Amino acid sequence: MKSICILKTYHWFNLRRVEDSTTENVLDSVDFSFLPEPCRCSSSVVAFGPEMFFIPGTKDGSSSFRIFDTQSGKVRQEPRMLVNRTYNCVGIVGGKIYVIGGFRGNDISAESFDLKTQAWETAPSPHDKESLIWIHGTGASLDRKVCAVSFFRGQLTCYDTRDGSCETSQMSFSRWWKIGVCVIENVLYVYFFSYGLMWYDTELKLWTLVHGLDLGEAQGVAMSEYYEKLAFLWEKPSLVSSESKEIWCRMIGLARSEAKINGSAEPSQLLRIVPRTFSFHHCLSVG
Repeated sequence: MKSICILKTYHWFNLRRVEDSTTENVLDSVDFSFLPEPCRCSSSVVAFGPEMFFIPGTKDGSSSFRIFDTQSGKVRQEPRMLVNRTYNCVGIVGGKIYVIGGFRGNDISAESFDLKTQAWETAPSPHDKESLIWIHGTGASLDRKVCAVSFFRGQLTCYDTRDGSCETSQMSFSRWWKIGVCVIENVLYVYFFSYGLMWYDTELKLWTLVHGLDLGEAQGVAMSEYYEKLAFLWEKPSLVSSESKEIWCRMIGLARSEAKINGSAEPSQLLRIVPRTFSFHHCLSVG
């Protein structure tokens, strides 16, 4: 797998392994200026295999939908979504892309795109229609659910794609400052500045710290699965210039034993120096 990182300035980077190396990585700049504006500024992007899916996700609202094939380098415009949407929550479950929230009035609150038939259809309406959950929540697919990790509300809300039922668990920490979310082997991981890397136990409904890691107090974090490990990227002030920042990376191996997960981190690696205005916007794995 390779990870594509998209920064807030809509500048794209490709994290890849150095040839003939099992540990060294580089962060290459990728020219995606040919992508249409709705793609480059979308807040909702997911990947499945070699394809990246750009779902409308701006304050203006749109039903435009495009797919970028990273192997052929071609962009195609697929059937428009059923309704115009603003910011929303997105996840892939069972061969379908689910889009929840971002609707207006009595519009369809959830819809799905079938990756096989390439068609949109109405999805079960979420029982919890609170708009702030779905427009401020970071989407993650877990079991057969699309989960919104909402730090605005301090809760995790999971939408069951089968019937629209929603399960909410409160985050009990006094102050949550999330800066990284990803799912690996059906386990949800979140990095918090004040606590470290944590995972969510779906059976006990508890957040638990990953053991064996000392990641310091990393800021500006992005995470994604990468060669069966967790790619942990973060920002640091540059020692060269106040107008730039450094992008660092550590690969973390994860092993579950009974009721805990142990982490093993490789040495840190400086990947790139970028302008100070850059910040992580998306981080996803593309096959």
